[in-house]
Amino acid sequence: MADRAKRMPARRAVGVYAGLAAASVFALLPMLWGLSTSLKPESQVFAVPARWIPQVLTLENYRKVLFESQIPLNLLNSVIVSVATVVLTLVIAVPAAYSAARFRFRGKNGLLFFILMTSMIPGIAILVPLYYLAVKLGIYDTYQVMIIIYAAWQVPTIVWILKGFFETIPVEIEESGRVDGCTTAGSFLRLVLPLARPGLGAASIIAFVYVWNDYLIASTFVSDPDLRLVSVGLYSYLTQYGVVWGQLMAAVVVTLVPMIVAFVVFERRLVAGLTAGASKG
Repeated sequence: MADRAKRMPARRAVGVYAGLAAASVFALLPMLWGLSTSLKPESQVFAVPARWIPQVLTLENYRKVLFESQIPLNLLNSVIVSVATVVLTLVIAVPAAYSAARFRFRGKNGLLFFILMTSMIPGIAILVPLYYLAVKLGIYDTYQVMIIIYAAWQVPTIVWILKGFFETIPVEIEESGRVDGCTTAGSFLRLVLPLARPGLGAASIIAFVYVWNDYLIASTFVSDPDLRLVSVGLYSYLTQYGVVWGQLMAAVVVTLVPMIVAFVVFERRLVAGLTAGASKG
């Protein structure tokens, strides 16, 4: 019986790792095929039989994407809007999350639930009113309208993530700071925020990826080609004559690079921030 009990966790671990490996292969295969397609001349894209490794490798698709298209400008637009959204989201969400984690007041739970509930409203349901407001306020076709909408949609989620993280930071740290003469704001800025870096990093990555991948807002509130985000710019390769697959895949690979770099650099903070928030959620 003891040997059987030992074998069961081992079998379960094998099953878990096999499932993770299958999921990884399922996720990676399309990206590897896209990378392969981006290195093929257009004449070889539909070659039969299909080849994972091109007979002739070419960087022509990347040259056209980087030097003969608006993808670099679209990438710059996405970086500007994403970074500005992250900053605005954190400026609003950090004090709100800290207040929810530390202070007690009547109706707090109901208010927090209402804040979270607003993030569940489908974006398409309020698209027309938002479009009308943007036109009336004169901010249609600007960076500002996208930054404001993206931040408004991300604040509820980030508030809940950071609330759970702030709750993991002992209150005694702030109390010791007050004993040493710090005000509430001073202890928050000098003691709590440095300890909250993993949570802030996780929240930043989540907001950044959301903006980077969004198509609905970027395509609705901007019509100027010079202000388009990269998610919209990719559609320029879907023409009335067909899809320019080689250049489209090259553009997709180029747009994936910032995301991959961000995850590699902030992986530990992302995992630490999410798990810490989940432990108190």
